[in-house]
Amino acid sequence: MRFSDYLSVLILLLVIDPLWSQGIQISETHPQYWTYDGQLTLLLGGSNEDNLFQMPGVEQHLDTLVACSGNYVRCTMSSRDSGNSWPFFWDAKTGKYDLNKWDQIYWKRFADFLRWTAERDIVVQIEIWATFDFYRDNWDANPFNPKNNSTYSFQRTELLDTIPTHPIYADNPFFTSVPALRNNMKCLEYQQRFVDKILSHSLQYDHILYCMDNETSVSASWGKFWADYIHKRAIEANKLVHCTEMWDPWDLDHIAHRESFDHPEIYDFVEISQNNHHRGEQHWKNGKAQIDRLKKLGNLRPVTNIKIYGSDGGRHGGDDLDAIEKFCRNILFGASSARFHRPTSGIGLNASAQQVIQSMRMSTDAVDFFNMEPSENLDDCEENEAYLRGKAGAEYLIYFTGPGQVSVTEEGEWSIRWLNIMHHTWNSPQDLIAQAGKISVNTPSEGSWIAVLQKK
Repeated sequence: MRFSDYLSVLILLLVIDPLWSQGIQISETHPQYWTYDGQLTLLLGGSNEDNLFQMPGVEQHLDTLVACSGNYVRCTMSSRDSGNSWPFFWDAKTGKYDLNKWDQIYWKRFADFLRWTAERDIVVQIEIWATFDFYRDNWDANPFNPKNNSTYSFQRTELLDTIPTHPIYADNPFFTSVPALRNNMKCLEYQQRFVDKILSHSLQYDHILYCMDNETSVSASWGKFWADYIHKRAIEANKLVHCTEMWDPWDLDHIAHRESFDHPEIYDFVEISQNNHHRGEQHWKNGKAQIDRLKKLGNLRPVTNIKIYGSDGGRHGGDDLDAIEKFCRNILFGASSARFHRPTSGIGLNASAQQVIQSMRMSTDAVDFFNMEPSENLDDCEENEAYLRGKAGAEYLIYFTGPGQVSVTEEGEWSIRWLNIMHHTWNSPQDLIAQAGKISVNTPSEGSWIAVLQKK
């Protein structure tokens, strides 16, 4: 289907069925952001697992997220952790999986999870193919591996017994089944069956986003095939859905990312979580530059961060403070979402994460956020000291990573309020008067702060 034809179908269905404006949609007036039930919203979240539907006590976890004003979680369809179920039926008689039958526990967990998140207005970003489930020890246990099922053979599928390499090498032919690659019909048959089962649940709802893979290094033809398929299945169900892909390279300028950035006819939004391996001003510059490029090319649409790395003692992206800084910077430079990655690679939904989510919601609600832009209108600012978003002559948000002092180039009388990020509490408003064309802004004390600066 050509993109023009796809758009025509969407426009027709929007006219016919006003319910298409409900749930999670791209804003018509601010295409860089989402609306939920017609209202502009930021997606803010954190959780202690990536395959959250498999986590015991998930309902209470969702309540904790809502209590701190969170509304965004990740849901990989993964089964590799201890205590997880796989999607297919395990036949005790044969000692193998039957890919023509479903595991009831796996799909009940998924169905319950989608219902509970819908009840709480939490947006779920599903990752269809959990990349790391298909390599190394996880492939040895995976039902799709022919040695583990009674449904198809190695000879018929041309799949491999073992995949000893890291996913970055893309050595599993499982990801070459689509028609544009090896056109492996038997393997594709059961991949389609799995995706159809996911959609049989998810298309009942309007709070779902779809990502094809996690940190993928496979051919772009793979993700394109499944995004196109999901779009078409949704249209057949009178639904409007939004798809993206997550590439492995940390550098957003890597040509792989162009398969998402430059193809709005395939991918409705752009996932940039791998930028969260970077820190400080490099992190800010990378993310902002890609949004600027989308605007220049006329492809502006939401940019998401389904996982923000960084945790004390973790392996990726620095410590807790790095994670908190990245969360705040993402929102100020114009990303539509931010979610703390699960421990130990992130801080999940720990006490600090809850404070930050609440503070970012409070500060962005206090201003005309969606009509602001990231700005370089800061003077006397040291490396990674502070970041600015605002409307010149009207109001600004200033995020301080720690105690600091900067100047904003403005004239006249202003009011300033301070929000202590780690306590989500406001200080009393104060008046400021510009001197020689500059407003001097000093943090009240130690810690991380957001200042709301508004013209009187």
